Amino acid sequence: MTTETTLTTADLHLLAEAGGLAPSLHNSQPWRFRPTSDLHGLEVHADPGRAVRAADPEGRALHISLGAALFNLRVAAAHLGREAAVRLLPAGEDAQPCAVLDLSAPARTPQPFGADLYPAIAGRHSSRQPFTNRDVPEALVADLITAARDEGVTLTMLEEAEVRRVLALTSEAEARIAADVVREAETRRWLRLEPSCDGIPLEALGSHDRDARIPMRSFTGHPPHHTTPAARFEALPQLATLITLFDSQADWLRTGQAMERVWLLATVHGLRASVLHQAVEIPDTRWRLRDPAEGPAHVQLVLRLGYGPPGTASPRRHVEDILDLPER
Repeated sequence: MTTETTLTTADLHLLAEAGGLAPSLHNSQPWRFRPTSDLHGLEVHADPGRAVRAADPEGRALHISLGAALFNLRVAAAHLGREAAVRLLPAGEDAQPCAVLDLSAPARTPQPFGADLYPAIAGRHSSRQPFTNRDVPEALVADLITAARDEGVTLTMLEEAEVRRVLALTSEAEARIAADVVREAETRRWLRLEPSCDGIPLEALGSHDRDARIPMRSFTGHPPHHTTPAARFEALPQLATLITLFDSQADWLRTGQAMERVWLLATVHGLRASVLHQAVEIPDTRWRLRDPAEGPAHVQLVLRLGYGPPGTASPRRHVEDILDLPER
């Protein structure tokens, strides 16, 4: 029976399209969305066939990606005038679905996240180009910290000494990843032509400015023989870490929601971002990312923030490929 709280096909398409625009490791897009049996909500499932197993054997990055998609769904729900009540891992770890959204209640406020983040979903892109040396205003930094904290995650803007230490660990991890033939082969598999992504070939090209020393992974639409000229990156990038006290699948899902909330808010304010993921892919460099003075904690992500080019859109799977509609 259809009721006023039932999600329509158009609602489901809008939600899935928003969820499908979330960031993910190697643009793997490891999600599927399924309406609940009563059509009052949406389930978020992992797509195991799109796991990046060499780089992410524990599924941490996969769950962070799912968390980012989940946050986009929450923003899209607010756009539809619905309140999103979320349950993480309702059947426990390593079980599906990873999250369920109950969207049966009307939104209590039109802007539950303090700003209208919906337009930023389509405008949020990873910017792997040089940024200017303009500092992020302290007031905006405070807003980003609050946004992450509201999702149960700590965002820390790094001081100069910590930035240099994190960059050194990132460079070390990048070199180790480049020397790992299994990881490199996996990366190449994910970033070459994929028919479900509108036929746009991707290539992994490493660009590392000798002065700025930012190990920046670049994903472009150039053919394999293309080489990218060196660009002069900012002398001291503005880096932030996302940290959780524990390291469970629920923490990874929260990290993904915090990352996307921070990223969308940054986009609203004209701030660009990209992820330095190398050091968190290797257990010992990830452990060394943490600041011992902060006590026991788990660094989940390193974000590079700044002002500069907006970045380009990456290919996306069609809604029909990620939304499981009930048979009629």
